[in-house]
This record gives sequence, structure tokens and C-alpha cells, in this order.
Amino acid sequence: YSVNSFAALFLVGLFFAIPYRKLKVVSVGQVFDFRWGSRRCQWLTSLCVQAEYLVVNIIEPYVIGSIVSGVTGLPFVVGVAMGGFTIVLFTVMGGLKGTAITNVVHCTVIILGLGLVGYVAMQNIGGWDQVVVQANAALESSGKDEAKWWSFTGIGLATIIALFISATIHTPGASVYANYASSAAKQEYLIPGFFLAGVIAAIMPLVAGFIGVLTMATYGADSGLSSYLNIAQLAIDTGPILGGIALAAVLAAVISSGAPILLASSTMFVNDWIPASKDYSDEKKLKAYKIVTVVYGSSAAVIAYVGNITSVLQLLLLGFAMVVPPAIAVTYVFYWKKTTEFAAFWGMVAGFGGGLMMWLLNTLFDGAENATAGGFAQWWYEIINMLGEWRDPSFLTLMLPLTIIPVLTILFPNSAQDDDKSESFYKRLGRIQKNLSWA
Repeated sequence: YSVNSFAALFLVGLFFAIPYRKLKVVSVGQVFDFRWGSRRCQWLTSLCVQAEYLVVNIIEPYVIGSIVSGVTGLPFVVGVAMGGFTIVLFTVMGGLKGTAITNVVHCTVIILGLGLVGYVAMQNIGGWDQVVVQANAALESSGKDEAKWWSFTGIGLATIIALFISATIHTPGASVYANYASSAAKQEYLIPGFFLAGVIAAIMPLVAGFIGVLTMATYGADSGLSSYLNIAQLAIDTGPILGGIALAAVLAAVISSGAPILLASSTMFVNDWIPASKDYSDEKKLKAYKIVTVVYGSSAAVIAYVGNITSVLQLLLLGFAMVVPPAIAVTYVFYWKKTTEFAAFWGMVAGFGGGLMMWLLNTLFDGAENATAGGFAQWWYEIINMLGEWRDPSFLTLMLPLTIIPVLTILFPNSAQDDDKSESFYKRLGRIQKNLSWA
């Protein structure tokens, strides 16, 4: 995940940030509006990206609620309400610049804070060698495969590829990066800025993995701890002062990372789903952003409380996978002038619909009770067990648009009238140069 996090941000910086800035887009869907005047492509892109952002907006207050209730003993609903209120208030008051600055500060604090917690916990155990011994003992007592647990490829090739698709390939379709690219002070800052962001993002999973190893060594595999409860418990056990600082850093980082996503969700909704917003004054558009932010953030907090979230990472990766189709379509638009609106639209429909259907069927018929249920339920159960981890929806979200868009473009090429639109669009966009600039 560390490698994928770096690749995701650096990929955007190298090949997409400058085009977004040159087009001055607020949401990725606007690319299709500028290219063809296609509202349906813009709406579909927004739907795909909003699916991811809804997941993230739900996860953020859920994580805050889990940590607050786990540490303080307050009811989960109180923690979720506090998280949702704080994220909404922070977004409305801070805006994009405020969230960007605090994001950098909080990510730095969480890396240093949790790194220090991990170091202290490791020394309390007796050093790294003793951590390895205790972790192996815990794995052996729980019947887990030690070699597979420690291996970088232990999760399997299919899962690694699916993780790359979900965490990396989707990134050009995420409108939050279009927001950042368009608002940068200078174009020259984009590639170095996204590179630095990638480095910071790459360190975070390494720290989390270190905490996970220490949790295994300290509490064992059957402790019932998972996800952010690992961090909370380990931080508390290192002492009240250091633990408090670490938990504050975690909560601050969650809030600051959630705010840009909530802001992007709101700006996307206004620009993509309210056609009249094109004629809004800056003041009226800002007011619309704030209203949508409050409604969207509050609704996400309610879902976070009533929803049954079993795996934060799996839910997050599903949200990422839903953005892969528009990311592929935008890539074709930027780098292949012949791409048609018809091909882009139906490629995205196939990718989004196919991935969503795959996830739904996997969820409905994954239970062992379907092994002897007969009919379609048993047939699908046998199919997904045969596929194993290759059943992940991300494969369809990538392969369907990747193949359908060029095929339909060749079969149904642009008209002469569309070629005229193409000239003006690509003149404004420019072309990538050998030094990765655009002219």
C-alpha cells in the first residue's frame, strides 16, 4: 500500500495535474463537458467519484467515533457525532487552502507521533528481535502461517494487483486532485508538490504496519483488536502523555484528510448536478458549496452510525475501484485525440456497472450456506470460490473501459463537426513535452 500510495499521487502529478490546471476544472467530469459538451459523461463521472467520496465521508466519522469511544468510553454515537460535526465545521470554515495546509501539518505529526509510540512500545517489549519472537509465538498459537504473514507478497498476487488498481489507477479520476491542481499558485509547483505528497503518503502505511506488528507481539492474534483500535490501545499503554499526543495526532489527521474529500464532494455536486451553477456569482456558488457541505457531511455521519462497517480498508478500496472507469476515460481523452464521446460514456457505464454488479453478487452469495442452495446462488458461490481473490470488482472496473473505449472509438469514429470541437479543446489543453511540461 505504501508503494501504491506514492505511485498514485506521483502519477497524477506527472500526467494529469498540469492538464487539469490548464483546463481550470473543479471536477474531473468537466473535462467531458469542455471536450464534447457532454452532460451525460459529466454526470456519470460525478456518480462514480461520488460513490468513492461517499464511502470516505462515511469512514471518517466512523473512525473518529471508534477511537473516541474506545479511549474515553463515550457511546459510539457521541464519538461519530463529534467527528461529523468537527469535519463539517472545519471544511466550511477552512476551505481548500486551510485543509491543504493542515493536511501537511497533521500528516507530519501523525508520522512522528505514531513513530515515537511505536519506538517506545518496541523498547518496552525488549527491542525488535524480541518483537519478532513474540509476534511469531502469537502467530503460531493462533494457527496462522508465519512466512505468509511476514511476507510482502503474502496477501497473494491477485490481491496485490487489485490493490494497485483500486489505490493507484483510480487517482486521476478523483476530483480532489483537480481542485488542488487548479488552485496551485504556480504550475511549476505541481510535479514537485505531488511528489512530496506521495512521499508523505508512502510513509503512513509503513508506520501503520509497524504498529500492527507491535500489536500482534503485545496482544496476540486473538485480542479482538483491529483497525484503529490497534493504535488506540497501543498508544494508551505507552503512557498517558505520549499516548494522548499520538491519539490527538491521529484524530487531527483523520479530520484534515476528510475535509478535502468533503469539500470536493460539495464542489462536484454543485458544478456537475446543478446546471444553473455555471451562471452563479462567486458569492452564490460559495454559499451553495457550504450548504451542500453541511447536508452531505451530516448525512454521512448518520450512515456511519447506523451502517455495519466490518472492514474499513475493504470498503475504501471498493470506493476507489468505482473511480477507475472515469480515470481511464479521462486518460484516453487527454492522450488520444480520436476518443469519442460515445465510447467514453459506454466504457464508463460498463466499468462502473460491471464492478458494482460484481461486488453485489459477491456480497450476496459469498456465504457458506450457498454451497448447497442450488440454482444461481450455488452457481455463483462456486464461481467466486474458483476465482478466489481474482473475483475482486476492481478487475472489471479496469478491463472493461480499457478495452471498450478504443473498440467503440474505432467502430464509431468522430464526425467532422466534432473534429472542429476537438481542435479548440486540444489547443487549449496543449500536448505533453519531453520534460513533462505542457505546451
